[in-house]
Amino acid sequence: MRRFRICAPLVTLLLLAPSHGLPALAQDGASETVSLDSPAVSPAPKGVDELITELKRERDPEAANRITEDLMETWNDSDSATVDLLMQWALTAASEKRNAAALDFLDQAIVLKPDFVGAWNQRATLHYTMGNYKKAVSDINRVLALEPRHFGALAGLAAILSERGSEEMALKAWERYLEIYPADRQAQEIVIKLSEQLAGSRT
Repeated sequence: MRRFRICAPLVTLLLLAPSHGLPALAQDGASETVSLDSPAVSPAPKGVDELITELKRERDPEAANRITEDLMETWNDSDSATVDLLMQWALTAASEKRNAAALDFLDQAIVLKPDFVGAWNQRATLHYTMGNYKKAVSDINRVLALEPRHFGALAGLAAILSERGSEEMALKAWERYLEIYPADRQAQEIVIKLSEQLAGSRT
């Protein structure tokens, strides 16, 4: 049976987004009065729950992509300057093919903040690009335990399952992905092809 293979660079992009440290909000309590001519206050950043709800409802691919960028930025914000720095060092090291150093930085980030989804996901991505699928799956499972709606981790899991020839399980992972991110047309095409492939293998 011919396997349907997922392009590794695509999955890496789905799994991984750069970490961004958010600037601290300056507070100025010198004046208690507000001028009517003051500029409008920027709306508070949306939380994960609100963004996920919007993503599930959005059918326009471009609009949905902007939501996913906001989600990945939120997931990659550790609320720790030290952890964010380690994440950035890991990205730099990985881009320079210094994988051992990148893994060391990510290990340190996870030790400092074991519930930080971004560090687990970034390490899963690195293991995936290195071909360490067993370790990648282990880290992906941790990501999904912390955040079951992490569409990037689901895409990575689906790709690894396809590589291993577990098309039925890969299809289920992609279907879970589309429940969260229904506007992703490429994922829709993958699901259609996998479904057709599995149907053909049963006849």
